[in-house]
Amino acid sequence: MQGINMAFKPGISSMKSTLFTVAAFISGILFGLSPFLPYDLARSHMVEYLVYLLIFLVGVNVGSNVEVWAFIKRVHFKVFLVPLTVIIGTLAGTALFSAFLPGLSVKDSVTVGLGFGYYSLSSVIITQLDGEELGIIALLANLMREIATLLFAPFFARVFGRLAPIVSGGATAMDTTLPVIVKSSGEEYTVVALFSGMILTLLVPILIPFFLRITAH
Repeated sequence: MQGINMAFKPGISSMKSTLFTVAAFISGILFGLSPFLPYDLARSHMVEYLVYLLIFLVGVNVGSNVEVWAFIKRVHFKVFLVPLTVIIGTLAGTALFSAFLPGLSVKDSVTVGLGFGYYSLSSVIITQLDGEELGIIALLANLMREIATLLFAPFFARVFGRLAPIVSGGATAMDTTLPVIVKSSGEEYTVVALFSGMILTLLVPILIPFFLRITAH
């Protein structure tokens, strides 16, 4: 358990990673608006190939996490209730939230929520399958989910219980938000966070295309 925790530096490093992502996103927008882009990326297959690369890297990341696979063999089946709770809560919450935004349908809101905080992969998949506008919303919404977890994990743990930061972190509970989750919930929740984040990360490239396909008609 201690070996896992030592691999992560809490607090500042996670915020730096998030800020770097925001800076990269803004830089990409500025570059896209500039006249220096040699060709139209939207009309090329480069983004599609990057999606496949991201999905491949997700598989590598999940498959190489030996601590989580060892944990799955040891624990009771109830541990699957943690990511299941995240899925159910996210679907219900995003569907309800769409009622307060007339311009966003239930379908679009739920699609965004299915990113589970994995803003990089989910936004690219949604952009490819449903358009750039919803893809940008997915990027910003899921990025805000990660930031909220980084900032308010101690509050969530104190008010809602020690599983709350894991639920809030969603897919990011296995990496960027793990340090604050461990600090807020305790070291005994480290592997639970890793397991839940791994399952949700694995499901993002599966659930988003599936949901968009069944709601297409």
